[in-house]
Amino acid sequence: MTEERARCCPVEEVLAAQVPERDIQEMALMFKMMADPTRLRIINALMTSEMCVCDLAEALEMSQSAVSHQLAALRGNRLIKFRRDGKQIYYSLADGHIRLLFDQCLTHAREEE
Repeated sequence: MTEERARCCPVEEVLAAQVPERDIQEMALMFKMMADPTRLRIINALMTSEMCVCDLAEALEMSQSAVSHQLAALRGNRLIKFRRDGKQIYYSLADGHIRLLFDQCLTHAREEE
């Protein structure tokens, strides 16, 4: 490799800094889950409080079955978690990283050029 090419195209440096493919696939799946407006509305609601399906459905003006379907997808991809209290199931964000992702995306979306 010529010295000029090394300065303008640091391929080896880039290759050394690459995130493993397994992690890239996991990240892509997480972004895919957050690419749906309904799922983002659910995440936004859960940022305020843990909620049951019936309360989420009411707050988002959706059917309980539609909310349940989205909750299953979010839960399956580790974006939310649940706890059982008797017969009732309450959902919440899986961890603080989900809130950070949402907040960062919102900040970026609101930026003006």
